[in-house]
Amino acid sequence: MRVALLREPGELVVTERPAPQPPAGHVLIRVSAVGVCGSDTHYFDHGRIGDFVVESPLVLGHEAAGVVEAVGEGVTALRPGRRVSIEPGVPDFTCEQCLAGRYNLCPGMRFFATPPIDGAFAEYVTVHEAFAHPVPDELSDDAAALLEPLSVAVWACRKARVGPGDRVLVTGAGPVGLLALQTARAFGATDVTVQDINPDRLAVARTLGADRTRDAREPWPAGETRPPTVLLECSGAAVAAAGGIRALDRAGRAVLIGMGAADIPLPVSVIQQRELTVTGTFRYAGTWPAAIALAASGRVNLDALVTGHYDLADARHALTAARDVPGSVKVIVRPHGA
Repeated sequence: MRVALLREPGELVVTERPAPQPPAGHVLIRVSAVGVCGSDTHYFDHGRIGDFVVESPLVLGHEAAGVVEAVGEGVTALRPGRRVSIEPGVPDFTCEQCLAGRYNLCPGMRFFATPPIDGAFAEYVTVHEAFAHPVPDELSDDAAALLEPLSVAVWACRKARVGPGDRVLVTGAGPVGLLALQTARAFGATDVTVQDINPDRLAVARTLGADRTRDAREPWPAGETRPPTVLLECSGAAVAAAGGIRALDRAGRAVLIGMGAADIPLPVSVIQQRELTVTGTFRYAGTWPAAIALAASGRVNLDALVTGHYDLADARHALTAARDVPGSVKVIVRPHGA
């Protein structure tokens, strides 16, 4: 099979290797679509994200979907021909975090495209049967792959306890921000503001249901009578996190989703005086059923985010499309041909 292999920063080559065989409890998936995430681009550019360092050739890509090609011993819930979305992180199932239902925090997590675990820029992958989620016919292959970033948004909205009547500020109108906007709406938020510095992204946010959009370089209106109750910070920018927290109403909740600098200054006096709740979020746990339902019902439009398709041979260009192609939001690699 063909794989796109990151050999070192800036060097991605398409090569061949033997197709994997599914071990017991696993399924072999013919990959149909893989979304390109900012983390993939960061690994391509820099060869590392924080403590995760590419020390040997790595296959990128973790937003994936495909068709079950074969099943390993003991698999009973899936059969060849079934379309599935891949949840790309498999925990150890036995640690304290797993047993508490927080398997996203499992210290033994094996996550696609996080060194040293290969990802899905490949024609075939294997995955544990519990993390190959059947998808309905209503979902396209692209949408099935993008259930992964939608799960990031679902998990963040759950952490923020978004519900009816909430006023939500989303900072950052990249793919996750645009999904956070739609998910907050689906969770019952009555007012959603999206801010960014990119006017094209803000225009997309308006088409996807934002009540208002703001240029992030403009100061927050003084004396806002109905400030946000929830901040979903998706940009990773320190100034966005601090400014978003300052904008929150009393007893507001802030969830930091975007990954930026390791250390950022926060307005502690504001957090204390308004009794704000500030938390981080790391991936997701148990989100695929909700994500599938939101996408299949049309409450969240995943296909609207897709702005380009690339063959595996062009994966290098897919990784840089977000900065090289005007208007690019989310691109998809199709390992078996675009």
